[in-house]
Amino acid sequence: MNPDEITVGMQVRYPRTGTTGRVTRIEQMKGNLFAEIDTTGLLYRADQLITVVSSRERQTKGRGRDFDQVKKERDFISDVGFQEAISHTDQSCEGGG
Repeated sequence: MNPDEITVGMQVRYPRTGTTGRVTRIEQMKGNLFAEIDTTGLLYRADQLITVVSSRERQTKGRGRDFDQVKKERDFISDVGFQEAISHTDQSCEGGG
């Protein structure tokens, strides 16, 4: 991430440890830009941080994928070939071994 893009209040993640949190302050030290994350209170190099997608956006995408999967399964089960295959079994649970 470009260090100039980081702002206070931005949700970020430090990928080396998986630490996530909001930036509480930004500080310039020895030629490097550092950002403090609220969950740890530690400073991280700004160029090592990545932005985090909000959980609300992830939930919306996840719901769409779940709906598509349920629709595919419903179509598969209602297919004539599947119903015919089920009708040719005796519904026993033999292991065959």
